[in-house]
Amino acid sequence: MKRLKRKKQNAGVGVNGSVTREADCGRKQKLAEIHQALISDPVDIESLRRAAASNGGLLTDELRRKVWPKLLNINVYDLPHKPGQDVRENHKDYNQVVLDVRRSMKRFPKGMPASERAVLQQQLIDIILEVLKRTPQLHYYQGYHDVAVTLLLVVGERMAIAMLDTLSNHHLRDFMDPTMDSTKHILNYLMPILEQVDTELHDFMIRAEVGTIFALSWLITWYGHVLSDFKHTMRLYDFFLASHPLMPIYLAATIVLHREKEVKKTECDMAMVHHLLSRIPQDLPYERLIGRAQDLLDQYPPSLLAKRAALQPRKSLSISTFQAFQFSTLHQRPDSVLQRLTKAQGSTHSRHASRPSGQEAALPRDRGQLWGTGNRMVKMAVWGLSATLGAAVFAVAQTALDWGPEALLQLF
Repeated sequence: MKRLKRKKQNAGVGVNGSVTREADCGRKQKLAEIHQALISDPVDIESLRRAAASNGGLLTDELRRKVWPKLLNINVYDLPHKPGQDVRENHKDYNQVVLDVRRSMKRFPKGMPASERAVLQQQLIDIILEVLKRTPQLHYYQGYHDVAVTLLLVVGERMAIAMLDTLSNHHLRDFMDPTMDSTKHILNYLMPILEQVDTELHDFMIRAEVGTIFALSWLITWYGHVLSDFKHTMRLYDFFLASHPLMPIYLAATIVLHREKEVKKTECDMAMVHHLLSRIPQDLPYERLIGRAQDLLDQYPPSLLAKRAALQPRKSLSISTFQAFQFSTLHQRPDSVLQRLTKAQGSTHSRHASRPSGQEAALPRDRGQLWGTGNRMVKMAVWGLSATLGAAVFAVAQTALDWGPEALLQLF
């Protein structure tokens, strides 16, 4: 009997060990494929996009610091300078940005020393103001800081400026108009997606008059505002950076579809349905949802959905510029070549003298400079953290979208 029990135990270990080995082999293969894509000349962007969207995403923060810039066509050896104090002078959004950043404490890893968090928050303010200063037609919105802080925690200050600048002019562009009209336009894609997949669920939500406002914070913060675990936020950023600008709304549709039974069991009442949907579960099967969102976009592309009457009147800048943006990423040189080219430009000493070599160009070095104290530095261990973050629950009572931009003050 004991011998039989030991055999069963050994069999179980064998199966588990086999699964673990397969997972390790799959991980190693993916790492090798990403590395090969990065050193190809030109960089194999399509392989990097597939890796970012496929199971597990980009796996590590170290890889994200290498791949994220490539997905956005950013040269790690030609990053913006750190902003000076003048970036804060007479900026119309300064006070609002400061208020939002002060409220962002839960977005930082638990256990981070208050002094380090304070320095990062000051950097966060400067990153946002610098990007807005570079492109005056961009308008700050509350929730923008949630995108900025995710980038800062992963890639550091200078790279975060470059990435946020690119995203603001492409993927996030519709959210940065002076009114909410373009944002409402993007939200309006949600119900047609649901109608294509589950007519019964779509009709139930129409009868409940729940609208789409429950998904607003998901969309404009790329879910950074509503997820408590930073590893899930980073996984979604891998996916969104490699995808169509409307992918966050397709993911919103998959989340609603995933909760279809819960929704249908709820009383067909606006307040009840909104209450359920606005509180996003923290244990979602993200990999499965990501795969389904990609399938939905392939089956029902924005061009098909846009033919619906509700989506016709307004043109999306994010959508209309996406194809050209994607094409611009296809001819990038690997970092080893960019490094040699940068060194060859010896006449531009002032621009490159303080820039670290290799991928260190994407990372912050002295976090004390913003405080005027050269002896305060954020430990590099911060960038390896993937601690659980606090949840910021987003809920509103409105269902209609006929409200002005000032209503955002009540949302965050």
